Amino acid sequence: MRRKKVCSIDKANVLQSSILWREVVSEIAKEYPDVSLSHMYIDNATMQLIKDPAQFDVMLCSNIFGDILSDECAMITGSMGMLPSASMNESKFGLYEPAGGSAPDIAGKNIANPVAQILSAALMLRYSLGEEAAARDIENAVSQALAAGELTADLAGSKPALSTSAMGDKIASYILNS
Repeated sequence: MRRKKVCSIDKANVLQSSILWREVVSEIAKEYPDVSLSHMYIDNATMQLIKDPAQFDVMLCSNIFGDILSDECAMITGSMGMLPSASMNESKFGLYEPAGGSAPDIAGKNIANPVAQILSAALMLRYSLGEEAAARDIENAVSQALAAGELTADLAGSKPALSTSAMGDKIASYILNS
């Protein structure tokens, strides 16, 4: 559940572009009086994200800082293969993809973690298509699979690991049984 807290991340103490960013974000925030806005420098944000990630509700930042923070968030979850990503415009049209990118080094080897891609599809269903129930079914299926110990190599450690296709099949079976 969102707490209506937005933390804008910038480097306004050094970069002119971040000064403008902060001014524009602060001006737009006035249109949303029920949302609490705070500002944080990127270097402090990276530290705070490790120290206490739960303090953040929504982090708002430019692509250059977002790339850094999203990779950090992914590793907090345990793997780059766990974090979905959405880049959207104001009409809710979006580009949905794993935050870690396409992983060309493991393409075709059936060893990639498909969770980020699957969760990206859930984001698309929710935000671009308005299919909240379908998105929730997917997210619940992913949670059930992980809770049952269904893990790909990036998360399994010394335990037996599922292939990309096997993990996808497990998640699909949880969706079908929901």
